[in-house]
Amino acid sequence: MDSPLARLPPLDLLRGFVAVARRGSVTLAAEDLFLTQSAISRQIRGLEEHLGRPLFHRRHRALELTLDGERLFRIADAWLTQLGDQIEALRQRSGEQPVTLTSTIGLVSLWLLPRLGDFQASHPKVDVRVGAHNRVVDLERESVDLALRYGPADQDPQGRLRLFDEHIVPVASPALGLAPVFEDNALARVTLLEYDELSRPWLRWPEWTAPLGLPPLKPRARLGFNQYDQVIFAALAGHGLALGRWPLVAQLVADGRLVALRTRGQPLAADFAYWLVQRRGGDSPARQQLVQWLVDEAARTRALAPPGR
Repeated sequence: MDSPLARLPPLDLLRGFVAVARRGSVTLAAEDLFLTQSAISRQIRGLEEHLGRPLFHRRHRALELTLDGERLFRIADAWLTQLGDQIEALRQRSGEQPVTLTSTIGLVSLWLLPRLGDFQASHPKVDVRVGAHNRVVDLERESVDLALRYGPADQDPQGRLRLFDEHIVPVASPALGLAPVFEDNALARVTLLEYDELSRPWLRWPEWTAPLGLPPLKPRARLGFNQYDQVIFAALAGHGLALGRWPLVAQLVADGRLVALRTRGQPLAADFAYWLVQRRGGDSPARQQLVQWLVDEAARTRALAPPGR
């Protein structure tokens, strides 16, 4: 059975014809297609032989389309343009898409970024996009793959993976030379670093000291910040004593950049935990690799127990 597709000329012949018709020159068309002038000329002759009619008037140093050539060019030019657009779109969709991740400013700054270089070194072909802000992103609506979230520890909805819990311990730069036990420190010479966030009372000094039965603190001074990572950066700089969220400062303590002070009792456990949430669908090998890496890093964080435990 005769097929209409079998009667079509080869694509290379049509492509060469359209290139010459667009530019009005075999030389310029050859440059566009990275071919020789003789190769383009052979394509034009081959197409004319296939159709049995001329497509160009050969003028002195110029080419002009015949009426048949003009009709064919209008159809072939639009068709090849549309075909090129669709092929490019397919190429983009078939390539590995970036893995997008959102989290709070503090968690990105203090936990994720210091570790992300290790992931890039072991997975150089995975493209990661990180968004740091304190609003809760709708993963489905905004097409974000993953979220690292901080939320109530007693909530365990389907689709969430619990990474680690939170304990609060006082931390400071070793340069301050503070005693290893918090109650033994003379706060009269210490600046307390405050996190000015009323919705997180367990990260404020009065709420932290009350369960320990300590009297109201009387430090030398207080220094407040509206972002938690700023509190820890100030502690690293030796500006004072901060309440450390253990999962976010554990590696800094292990590296000796901060000192965690013990208390007479157990470290205060917050009623919040850290979670990994994934968007439904849109899974990919790259996303699976990042998820597995996050799970492994969370396990390493859990292995660093806070002082007193």
